[in-house]
Amino acid sequence: MNNFNHQVIATIHSPYKEKFAVPRQPGLVPSAKAELEILPPYNDINAFNGLDDFSHLWLIFEFHKNIATTDIENGWSPTVRPPRLGGNKRLGVFATRSPNRPNSIGLSLVEFHGLIQRDGKLFLSLSNIDLVDGTPIVDIKPYIPYADAIPEAKAGFAQKSPELTLAVSFNEKACLQLQALSEQYQDLQQFIIEVLQQDPRPAYKKLKPDTKVYAMHLSDFNIKWQCTLETITVLSIELV
Repeated sequence: MNNFNHQVIATIHSPYKEKFAVPRQPGLVPSAKAELEILPPYNDINAFNGLDDFSHLWLIFEFHKNIATTDIENGWSPTVRPPRLGGNKRLGVFATRSPNRPNSIGLSLVEFHGLIQRDGKLFLSLSNIDLVDGTPIVDIKPYIPYADAIPEAKAGFAQKSPELTLAVSFNEKACLQLQALSEQYQDLQQFIIEVLQQDPRPAYKKLKPDTKVYAMHLSDFNIKWQCTLETITVLSIELV
């Protein structure tokens, strides 16, 4: 068998409305909250009996916004440039977690906060996610600490989480907008800080002065910001 068919069992409702600014790994932005909507016929509550006993879950998903790599003959590239290595060094695709793969399948470890039944639908409450809005999920598995955690494991180029070297500040306009939104969006400021501390810019932009104004669509907002070598300044937070 050369091909397999998978059923989409759920879809994620995420604050990341586009690929830009999504953290490159799960667990880097604790304030990133989401709901996983279970699709019929898999929304039978009996299929989730016992899941509340687990704090974390593995999600197997499809990179549905992935752009195919440019190897004309094979339709994929055997090497990629990991952002963690500055985007300058090529490694084999199977030695990385790049979304540009022969099969656009991803694996993400998320924090689980319980089941929600609302308006006849079934949702899983999640946080610490790294999934763009609308990502199709093909399987859910509980995280088993003794089997899934190997502290002494060796990683070739990402042994530790990235250092957070950039300070995040808000200009006067952004501060006033946050103040007006604080009652309805209580965690918005912390969420923005955690996302921007990961520096979502392309790797090549981080090595030289950068005057570009960037924009990212998070939750209900278009957020504009600018970066120096050491500081990111949020310029505006506008409702979409």
